[in-house]
Amino acid sequence: MAQDSTVIKETIGALDDYVLLGRSGLRVSPLCLGTVTFGEKFGLGSNFEESKKVFDYYYEKGGNFFDTANAYNFGESEEFLGKYVADKRSHVVIATKYAENASALMPNPRYNPNAGGNHRKCLAENLDESLKRLGTGYIDIMYVHIWEFRTPIEEVMRSLDDVVRSGKVLYVALSDAPAWVLSRANTMAELRGWSQFIGLQTRYNILNRSMECDIQTACAELDVGIVPWGCIAEGFLTGKYTRESVANLMTSDNMSSQRFNSVKRSAANEQNWKILDEITAIAAETKRSPAQVNS
Repeated sequence: MAQDSTVIKETIGALDDYVLLGRSGLRVSPLCLGTVTFGEKFGLGSNFEESKKVFDYYYEKGGNFFDTANAYNFGESEEFLGKYVADKRSHVVIATKYAENASALMPNPRYNPNAGGNHRKCLAENLDESLKRLGTGYIDIMYVHIWEFRTPIEEVMRSLDDVVRSGKVLYVALSDAPAWVLSRANTMAELRGWSQFIGLQTRYNILNRSMECDIQTACAELDVGIVPWGCIAEGFLTGKYTRESVANLMTSDNMSSQRFNSVKRSAANEQNWKILDEITAIAAETKRSPAQVNS
């Protein structure tokens, strides 16, 4: 039976054991489904039918929290997700992002310097494009995808508050930014009556625990929900890779893929293999998968 909790339990329950995200009343599943692999334009991902199987499995288990971005597979991720949720919009929470410059990633485009960044123009134009691709009138959560250290915080927070007041966005959140940015931004927004960040995405896994230094404490102090990404290090922590298989992949066509580049970086550190060996041993002892041990 679906439940409604205020905090995540020590052991994460079912996908329909909904929790509040940060200092908000928004109910979300304790595990968010990332959709960066919905689409194939990156050369990394799955076609429409295969992606829908993933969506359906998560949704049928009670999942309601979906994460995408304007740049994921050059917009194809948003397009797929929009079609999947067309008849169930009120039942889902969609988070998307702006700030990455897709024109810089596409082959032979005319580079548009304002297509990326944290500034007002980028937000306004990318929000409208995301709404079109998703086929919806509003975004539940809009993330600032990457903090680019150039746009004044005042401009970012006022622009985000404007899109919330317009009704096109319900909540705002932050991704891949230092703790001081979160602290200054939310304090400023609180004092000026603007919308505050309710969530923060950051990379976090057993190989990279930098979040624990100051980001986690800042989020705790400001009551901001943490939505970690990269929890299994792009597959390295699932145990499916071995020293031998990685060595073989070094000479294959997969060597240039984004996912394998990340696995390559993890595999280059011998300490990471020792950590993986321990995880694999614990998984065997507890009759769980390495991915389950990591979570």
